[in-house]
Amino acid sequence: MMRTRNLEASRRFSERREREDHAPRLVAEVPDLEVLDLVLAERRADAERADTSHTRRIVIAAAPAYFQSNCSDTNCLDGGYEYTRQIMQPLRERSTRFEGEHTCLGNVGNRTCGRILHFIATARFRDR
Repeated sequence: MMRTRNLEASRRFSERREREDHAPRLVAEVPDLEVLDLVLAERRADAERADTSHTRRIVIAAAPAYFQSNCSDTNCLDGGYEYTRQIMQPLRERSTRFEGEHTCLGNVGNRTCGRILHFIATARFRDR
């Protein structure tokens, strides 16, 4: 069972890396962007507080214009969060602070995972 889980994790990592490699670069999509920080907090659907949270500081010069996070539930199959549109639209509008949520649609046993990722983004742009 553990070997199967490791193979699945390896497959998902490889697929994610391929999507990142084929995505346009963030600097090309939002040339005036200088700083982007994402505070990511994940929780169960029935919880008010986050189980996990962390801050991602995006390296603008190298980052893909693709935003995805894995579900932290180790029993979740084919889950995760892809929130590129929720990040890129406000960045293109030069928003300096915005937030959103995304629900994991993976499966835990015979039910949908349903964990929720909440993000708060702060951005800084060069003057035009």
